[in-house]
Amino acid sequence: MKKYTKYIAILFITLFSISCKKDFLERTPGVALDEDQIFADPAQAAKFADNAYNYVITKYVRFNDHRGCTAQASDEAVSGNSEGSVTSLNRGLYHEHSTGPILNDIGGVWNLMYAGIAIETKMLTRLSEVPPAPPATVLIFDPVRVEGEMRFLRALSYFELTKRFGGVPIVNRVYDVNEELNLPRNTFDEVTKYILNDIDIAITKLGNDADYTASMYGRPTKGAAQALKARVLLYAASPLNNPSGDKAKWKAAADAATILMDGRYSLQATYGDLLNVPSSPEYIMIRIKGNTPLAGEMMQDFSMSPGSGGAQGQMNPTQNHVDMYEMANGKSITDPTSGYDPQKPYLNREPRFYNNIIYNDLPWQGGKIEMWSFPTLDAQGKPTVLYGKDYNPTITFTATRYYCKKYWPEVYRTVGGSTTLLNYIYFRYAEVMLNYAEAQNEAVGPDATVYDQLIAIRKRGGIQAGANNLYGLKANMTQDEMRVVIRHERAIELAFEDHRWYDIMRWKIGAQTIAVPMKGMDVVKNANGSFTYTPFVLSQTFQKTWAEKQNMYPIPRTEVYKSKGVLVQNPGWE
Repeated sequence: MKKYTKYIAILFITLFSISCKKDFLERTPGVALDEDQIFADPAQAAKFADNAYNYVITKYVRFNDHRGCTAQASDEAVSGNSEGSVTSLNRGLYHEHSTGPILNDIGGVWNLMYAGIAIETKMLTRLSEVPPAPPATVLIFDPVRVEGEMRFLRALSYFELTKRFGGVPIVNRVYDVNEELNLPRNTFDEVTKYILNDIDIAITKLGNDADYTASMYGRPTKGAAQALKARVLLYAASPLNNPSGDKAKWKAAADAATILMDGRYSLQATYGDLLNVPSSPEYIMIRIKGNTPLAGEMMQDFSMSPGSGGAQGQMNPTQNHVDMYEMANGKSITDPTSGYDPQKPYLNREPRFYNNIIYNDLPWQGGKIEMWSFPTLDAQGKPTVLYGKDYNPTITFTATRYYCKKYWPEVYRTVGGSTTLLNYIYFRYAEVMLNYAEAQNEAVGPDATVYDQLIAIRKRGGIQAGANNLYGLKANMTQDEMRVVIRHERAIELAFEDHRWYDIMRWKIGAQTIAVPMKGMDVVKNANGSFTYTPFVLSQTFQKTWAEKQNMYPIPRTEVYKSKGVLVQNPGWE
């Protein structure tokens, strides 16, 4: 993946609604270019195509710019300061997000995806009109590559819509300014077929990673298109979209993942810095977030504890998520032979726990994380409570007594004006391996190839091999047992990377994961400096509701209203 140059857009695309796509070609004031001039000039056409990259998802924290993420909507975390954009989702009030800011996960994503689709469809429609660059000039417009990129991006946009809403309207041509544009929804299967057609064409047009120069970093390659196809087919085979359990759909998903398992990609040696390195053999497609100041960004305002220079500290992993991490020997903490000690809950856990979670008494930036309360007496002999620097219930604080290390690597601190580097990963090889394991298990059962993927991931994660070299896995599992293991492995390996929320939806397991008590860990500091740990149920503010209708988002109300009844709402959201 080579980084693409972000041009200052001569054109901009409206972000309002599908019905506004006919008006999308608006000009920046003072720029005298009409549409024909743009596509008659390869330099301007290249800039037009590159503008499509402004309409893809580029960050984990997007519910309201930099204060909410899907981890907080799932069982992974809660929003420690009761951020309204997230707690409304917790209460099932999804319609409040139908007309929210452009970065939220419902109305914002709907608008963003269709705005991108408008650019990509326009570019594909007029691609043949763009003349070649003049002789003796650097090639700035490669029609083959541009077609591949536009088809990939359009497929990605439609997939982001289907995984949230199910079937959506297909906008497959450019509409004139005066045309009525109230389109009905296509079915999920119809949109998926449309997506796969674009992907298959993209695969034939895009080059391999090695074909891309440094100036092209960030553009999709053939591998990225193949990874998208594997993910699209996995979602299509999942219980939400495959209620009959058609094994042929699972086989197609497994076959698509297998294509990427040819040696082009491999697991990075280290797990803990996957979001923080500029290149990796595991990366298939990422969005590099360049160095930016901590202040005002998701790092300081969202991830860091107030005691360490943070402003909000509201990204708080739940005890529900923490309890999923096994011991270093690969055994669950509920296994009486695992060695787990409830009063030393952070001792001898699997290494991915230490990579993902910040917990009480963790050595950190020259000190220790303090998330304790200390009952004592004040100067007048009256009972009072003191609090550690990273936890205080009277101000903004962590509701669960945890912070997310994946979003807050130790190197990032306010002292000395530190800056952040936190990549958004679209596809990495470990996900492909997990996609294959899930699809293969559903198609044929837990054969040796399924075990191979899990063993490799757990080995990289630092789990001990054990006497049978199965890295904590049980031998000869049934299909049902392996399904539980694979889903658990996704929850840990892909934690906080924008997967868990949508996995819960496509597996239809919200009743078992969301509609359960969300918990934290009470930490009391004792007079001798030791700690007493007691899991507790969070207050009602941080609890979440679940109904089956939540397996899909509602279509934004504004879109339903303006369609004059043509756009049918998802069941339960009427």
